[in-house]
Amino acid sequence: MSNPVSFDAVLFLSFGGPEGPDEVRPFLENVTRGRGVPPERLDEVAEHYHHFGGVSPINRLNREIMAAVDTELTARGVDLPVYFGNRNWHPLVEDTVGRMADDGIRRALVFATSAWGGYSGCKQYHEDISRARGAVGERAPELVKLRQFYDHPLFVQANADAVRRAYAELAASTREQARLVFTAHSVPLQADDQPGADGRPQWYSRQVHETARLVAEEVGVDSYDVVWQSRSGPPSVPWLEPDICDHLDEVHAAGVGAVVVSPIGFVSDHLEVVWDLDNEASEKAEELRMGFARAATAGTDPRFAEMIVDLVVEHLEAKQPRKLSTLASAGCTTNGEPCAPGCC
Repeated sequence: MSNPVSFDAVLFLSFGGPEGPDEVRPFLENVTRGRGVPPERLDEVAEHYHHFGGVSPINRLNREIMAAVDTELTARGVDLPVYFGNRNWHPLVEDTVGRMADDGIRRALVFATSAWGGYSGCKQYHEDISRARGAVGERAPELVKLRQFYDHPLFVQANADAVRRAYAELAASTREQARLVFTAHSVPLQADDQPGADGRPQWYSRQVHETARLVAEEVGVDSYDVVWQSRSGPPSVPWLEPDICDHLDEVHAAGVGAVVVSPIGFVSDHLEVVWDLDNEASEKAEELRMGFARAATAGTDPRFAEMIVDLVVEHLEAKQPRKLSTLASAGCTTNGEPCAPGCC
């Protein structure tokens, strides 16, 4: 398939993370700027990064996904270079868009590493795009964000197979009774309930629940839980609950002997996954003498790169979107349509 004339690149846009100890604190200050997060909380989170040598795995994992996307684009005959930019750390999206302009890129599709609507998962990426184009000026290429993918069949299938593998890790004696628990990043309740452009509530938490339903259905599990992790704001501000560790206490008290935890809210095993789940939640389960298996995130599955290219080709050729849900994304651009600035 030849490349249609309308687009000449793909921008892979993500969150960013430090790649050395000296970068940890400046990175965290970028992430929390304007949010009123106390310095002692930054110190606490910084220790999580230093536990892993001051390096977040997110940039490395994103580069691996990009390499798989590049291979998949080539296999499908789509001649589009893939650029990498981040919101909070190098390579910063402003610098990447400047390089794209230097390379003569005029229009690019943007894949953001979030499956969801809402502010942090969608609207803030539009703000990143606008800020980067403003920094570059008149030379900046047009940037068009691809749609949300929370119900794309390949995303659901990749997560479902990861859950199946996690079940297989448990001892046979506890496997059938294990509770399936889905996690995603918590957000303030006000942000989740804030009206979108059409006056209706945001659909972040609703989309997370819908993906959990689709994955559980694919696995063949009728009863499961959706919980949250990684909250960072002041205690006085209510966030989505329950927290994963609090939930483990609750299900243990109810007689649950083992859990399979699926971090469907994340596309790769970056630090919030490996710290909050592989350390804190795993240690909580060990303390409670519960079986614990954590499912892999979808990004390492070959179908994730295939899904990204599906989204690209879908947009280039105006194809019908591949989606499993009939959930109407009130407050966001209807799932299956390209995202529009201000949709969230």
